[in-house]
Order: sequence, then C-alpha cells, then structure tokens
Amino acid sequence: MDKNKTKNKLTPEQYRVMREKGTEAPFSGKLLHEKREGTFKCAACGNPLFSSGAKFDSGTGWPSFDQALPDAVEFKKDNDGGIERTEVVCAKCESHLGHVFDDGPKDTTGKRHCVNSVCLKFEEKK
Repeated sequence: MDKNKTKNKLTPEQYRVMREKGTEAPFSGKLLHEKREGTFKCAACGNPLFSSGAKFDSGTGWPSFDQALPDAVEFKKDNDGGIERTEVVCAKCESHLGHVFDDGPKDTTGKRHCVNSVCLKFEEKK
C-alpha cells in the first residue's frame, strides 16, 4: 500500500483512520444509522466489504456487522496500546477499517466487526 499515493484521495479524517489506524469518535459516523438495503464498500478503493443484511445495532457507537462479504477483509493481530485485539483491514488495499470482537449476535456468527464510518461508502441497492 502506497500511503502517499492515496493521501490526496482521502479526507484528512479518512487518512488518519485508514492509514494511521485511528478511530473516529463514537456515535459520530454518518453510516451508524444507515438502514437502507445495499453494500458498504471501502472508501479508499471501492472494494465491497459488507452487506446491509449483516449490519446490526451493537450500541457501541460504530457501524457493526456480524460478517464480511467473502474474501473482502483480512485480519491482523493488533497489540497497539498494550491491548490484544484483531484488526480488520480491506483485503484489496489493506486500509484499516476497525476491529473484530467475539461479542456479536449469538444467533448468527457471534462476531462484531466494529468499523469506522469514515472507512466506508454506501451503495444503495437499486
């Protein structure tokens, strides 16, 4: 991933989160309450990441999904700040999206992909 190549394509907030592994403030994301049918894509490269059918309200302040689309994301160990977590990145451009936790809906995957809104763009199903 060439950070300089994409810096001019991202807003400063997107760059901070997607390239520097930042986090947007909880309950601030424009896609937190998105309920239309469609696909959530990577804001950097357009890779389809999550179906609207996988989205659920976790109450955490970030868009949450119980599963990603097949081969859309990759997982990396993240020990930044002394906390062991699993980072979620776009499989196509390796942009930081958020983290995955094991406290999602038990009636589906049990996973909660906690994703920053600024990392996503939404395409409504037509």
